[in-house]
Amino acid sequence: MRKNTEFNSKDLKWIREPKNYSITENKIEIVTEPHTDLWQRTYYNFRNDNAPVLQINTDEKYFSFIVKTEFESTHRFDQCGVVMYLDSENWFKCSIEYENEDFQHLGSVVTNNGYSDWATTVIDASIKSMWYRFSRREDDYCIESSIDGIDYSQMRIFHMWKGNGAIQFGIYACSPENSSFKATFTNMEITDCKWLAHDGQASDGNV
Repeated sequence: MRKNTEFNSKDLKWIREPKNYSITENKIEIVTEPHTDLWQRTYYNFRNDNAPVLQINTDEKYFSFIVKTEFESTHRFDQCGVVMYLDSENWFKCSIEYENEDFQHLGSVVTNNGYSDWATTVIDASIKSMWYRFSRREDDYCIESSIDGIDYSQMRIFHMWKGNGAIQFGIYACSPENSSFKATFTNMEITDCKWLAHDGQASDGNV
């Protein structure tokens, strides 16, 4: 069983390093650049692949990654959160996406083989902080969110077709429209897998 460990900043590597950021032992800040995003094809008929991503490599099959996000977003589609970026057509992201003064979207995007799948729910626009817990069990994954970092709620379970070996995961922030904001990431740690093995309903025997 692994011990809880800090998310060691020395192990982090950028994909598309931003102009303005700060990395210390206990905090990472990213200032987003306008017209940055991650999306592939589905519905909107465009492909965006230019958001800055800061990740760590691992070949561990069972773990959870926890992070607290704080954000000063005030423009439509501004977002920051957890990411697993394998390549341009296979990745996952989870964040709060600002919409307007009344509401924003807490959601996640799973992209397999070049097509993105967005799942979302509406939350109040006054929320400016969110905890996430990203868990891996081989090539299956779970993302959870929490207001207080204690009680987590499942957002989705998903499979990654290219997520069965070594992977890269971490954090990201972006502003798809003509805006910019500061995203702050703290309380980062890697723990034993908090997503427990399934012990209920059995297969129907057709697999």
